[in-house]
Amino acid sequence: MPRLLFTCAYDGTPWCGWQSQAGGCTIQDTLEAAFGAILKAPVRIAASGRTDAGVHAVAQCFHADIPETCRMSPQNWVAALNAHLPASIRIFSAVPVESDFHARFNARSKVYEYVISTAAVLSPFEVNRVWHCPHGVDAQALAEALQVYVGEHDFRRFAAKRGNEPAEPPADYFVRRIYSADVTEEQGGKILRLRYHGNGFMYRMVRLLTGTAHKVAVGKMSSEALRAMLLEPLGEKTRHCAPSDGLYLTEVLYQ
Repeated sequence: MPRLLFTCAYDGTPWCGWQSQAGGCTIQDTLEAAFGAILKAPVRIAASGRTDAGVHAVAQCFHADIPETCRMSPQNWVAALNAHLPASIRIFSAVPVESDFHARFNARSKVYEYVISTAAVLSPFEVNRVWHCPHGVDAQALAEALQVYVGEHDFRRFAAKRGNEPAEPPADYFVRRIYSADVTEEQGGKILRLRYHGNGFMYRMVRLLTGTAHKVAVGKMSSEALRAMLLEPLGEKTRHCAPSDGLYLTEVLYQ
């Protein structure tokens, strides 16, 4: 069956995350229902990775196998799916890929952004879109904390348990490479945009990286303690998890 790679965006606020679950209030379930309504047959899709409840995506990717009896063009699939989807989920592109292509396993790296607002009063248009930190965050200290993450490290202290981890994980199970981790200031410093580019991210990893770096930036944790969490990966996991509101999957790279 022909395989198509789709790129979609979604507002994660009303959804219980990407992954299909009982109750159906997930992005995967909603997309699969749209395929089913068009094809009058069940279709299973596979994404580049899961996003948690409340997390947003600017460019999530997933693939689907289309029955050969369906003669609809990739571009027509974009319009057809959007006609069956709520406004909080939009399809932007569909391209043919090889039959053995996999949206997750062929992904080379991903980019996530995390947005913090330090405004004294949060605009109602930013609710569920940013982490509101009205007491301020030292952008330079935050940027320096993020640099600790750059490189290849064992990030097990920055990974929450999902429940499907192997009983005896291999030595490199928690190892990831962060190519860059940067902070840019917008709106006169009232918006801090954190950008992470890495070869992979574990369950809640970006939120845990952000929450822990925030503790350093506001003076509640030393940079030495942060470095020790990477140098001594068998210690206690971090408990500083940034809220889901400010997190965005912005790019999946396949080359």
